[in-house]
Amino acid sequence: MPSDKIESKISKPALGKKSPNPVDVHVGSRVRLRRMLVGLSQEKLGQRMGLTFQQIQKYEKGLNRIGASRLYKLSQILEVPVGFFYEGMTQIGETANAGMAEENTEAFLYEFLNTRDGLELNRAFVKVSDVNIRKSIIDLVRSLGRADTKARPPRA
Repeated sequence: MPSDKIESKISKPALGKKSPNPVDVHVGSRVRLRRMLVGLSQEKLGQRMGLTFQQIQKYEKGLNRIGASRLYKLSQILEVPVGFFYEGMTQIGETANAGMAEENTEAFLYEFLNTRDGLELNRAFVKVSDVNIRKSIIDLVRSLGRADTKARPPRA
């Protein structure tokens, strides 16, 4: 009979981890964006919140939901209104029926700006005051992007 117990455990489907709620992911990404904009590390923000940096990581990834009181405290520390964390969020269940259209450019741009590279590039770019130099930078990045696209093999 012990083999029956083993067999029943093996045949049961493994409980997979739930994927994070899209609202939690969005709010967490906004926390990360603002934290990076004000120059706080996860550790420093965690200290000010009375949490570990690991908890801040989970919030930023949307793995853990941020309660109302914590969201309010985050808004005070990061000096933004609570509504900031919801800005740019589409309605739940609202999906674009793009078919064969290109990737959502706005979402891609927003995602890029949430990265360290995006923030650093943006900060450096806005410090360039000469309009002609800014145009040259844009042209350079566009040409590098085209060259990178040509170098990659097509997707199957």
